[in-house]
Amino acid sequence: MLAGNKRDAAPAAKPGNAANLIAPDTTGLNFYRADPSLADLLRIHLPKSLVDHIEPHLDRLGALAGGRLDECARLADRHTPILHQRDRFGRDAQYVEYHPAYRELEAAAFGEFGIHALSHRKGIMGWPDVYPVTAKHAFTLLFNETEFGMGCPINVTDGCAKLLSKFGDETLKAKYLDGLIQTDMSKLTQGGQFMTEKEGGSDVGTLTSTAVPEGDHWRLYGEKWFCSNADAKVVMLLARPEGAGPGTRGVGLFLMPRFLDDGSPNHYRIVRLKDKLGTRSMASGEIKLEGAIAYAVGKLDRGFVQMAEMVNSSRLSNGVKSTALMRRAWHDAITVAKNRVVFGSRIVDLPLARRQLLKILVPTEQGMSVSFLTADALDRAEGGSQDAAALLRILTPTLKFRATRDARKVCGDALEMRGGIGYVEEFATARLLRDAHLGSIWEGTGNIVAIDALKRAIGRHGAESALGADLHSRLDDAVRVPLAWRDRLRGLIDRSIGFARDVARSSENEADARRATSALYHVASAVALTWEGAKIDAMRGDARRVLLSRLVVEHRLYQPDPFAHQDGKLELAIAGHLLGEQAAGIDEIAPLLTA
Repeated sequence: MLAGNKRDAAPAAKPGNAANLIAPDTTGLNFYRADPSLADLLRIHLPKSLVDHIEPHLDRLGALAGGRLDECARLADRHTPILHQRDRFGRDAQYVEYHPAYRELEAAAFGEFGIHALSHRKGIMGWPDVYPVTAKHAFTLLFNETEFGMGCPINVTDGCAKLLSKFGDETLKAKYLDGLIQTDMSKLTQGGQFMTEKEGGSDVGTLTSTAVPEGDHWRLYGEKWFCSNADAKVVMLLARPEGAGPGTRGVGLFLMPRFLDDGSPNHYRIVRLKDKLGTRSMASGEIKLEGAIAYAVGKLDRGFVQMAEMVNSSRLSNGVKSTALMRRAWHDAITVAKNRVVFGSRIVDLPLARRQLLKILVPTEQGMSVSFLTADALDRAEGGSQDAAALLRILTPTLKFRATRDARKVCGDALEMRGGIGYVEEFATARLLRDAHLGSIWEGTGNIVAIDALKRAIGRHGAESALGADLHSRLDDAVRVPLAWRDRLRGLIDRSIGFARDVARSSENEADARRATSALYHVASAVALTWEGAKIDAMRGDARRVLLSRLVVEHRLYQPDPFAHQDGKLELAIAGHLLGEQAAGIDEIAPLLTA
């Protein structure tokens, strides 16, 4: 969000209201109206008719996210799920008890807005077709600004539907697909993804769960170690068919229902729920497979490759959700900064505070840009573009790697902007910081994802060429931006891709994989910000997004001399534009790009 273009300002402290003066917060803020960057990016990436259609729904979700749903998220985080092994009559009947606030969050996410089904089911919220991924993730972003934990059930339900639709046979689809994409809460069957095992973690090829054929189905045995949405009604998981070879080539993909056709529970148990640092509202558990009935999905020797479809979609969603945490952290930080008076001045008017606010704003906007760049690539890839498919292959792990790490620091910095009270669980900042740590371990730790970006996307598939071509093309399109700045970015594109190739080609350079992936992310985001700034300037005369590109280059790609004074005047001039109240066109910001 560029503060000068807000449609819904951070709530002002009311004179005489001591609580607001001490700890102004975002209660009552419409998160959509307070985020013009989201509206701008949607108008860049989507047709006007679709943007016009979804905007009232985004506006409603934005209001709920800053109001009632935010209170529900606080309660659901405080009152965590409880696993019961028996019913009140002493019968073995496992179930998970949730606080009513969690059920209210479910009703909004799955029912009213149908976020899990937007890319699968026509007619949701009155749109005659399915929604492109780019539109879907606008809703993902807003919902996760208020509740991050439920982002996982939404995502894995979406992913289960995608796997079943793409690889399942007609019998399985007829039986299970409609429930996964329902928005009628009485008919919805939420999905789960049970993949991690004690023995392997990210090394999926070492999993030990087994599948034994029995008539038209299979029996599963073994344990799954980290199962989010543990009581999901339909689960996708990996197991090794009896007699199959070692490694990932010997792994099959299976669909496992929670209940059998006669209504009895399937033959697996939730052993316990995890006591987690964050995402405490959502039940993650350990599962014991005791001859559970399951059905093969797709080709048995392609199970891992097929599951990778879900993982890649999940990684994109993960990047969007981490960006949502950063955006919420920004909302909180700027609300405090604009309304809290210390030492006779508003925090936002103090030079050091303005610098810290930029450290929150810049990675947040980077996450926005790369998230929508990646979502757009997925939309085009699903439309048949091979170039977009190659671009998606490199953007997805790059976004997942960097945005999730940035979220940890951004949420911590926002907590610090609030001060000691930010450490108190009655405010959102402590929960944001706890939740932010999930992103960088979910669907692969930082090391795994960086190696995926370098060794697989680049070393195996040469996807960096598609990235370079796309970024250069965007600079060609940004003719409104001064040529000197675009030329500087062109040089950075070539250098970052050259470095990534060097790292990918030699195992001796593997230790540089994280730096190389970060460099790709920063350069891609700098180019995207410049391209977007030119587009927005053409739409409504505001090119300030290009200034964010300058800050990315100077502060995220290069380390300043720790013993030298920085150009404080330039930085404060940029901060004045980004945190101020007025739009600024190309002519006005151009001198700041080359100063």
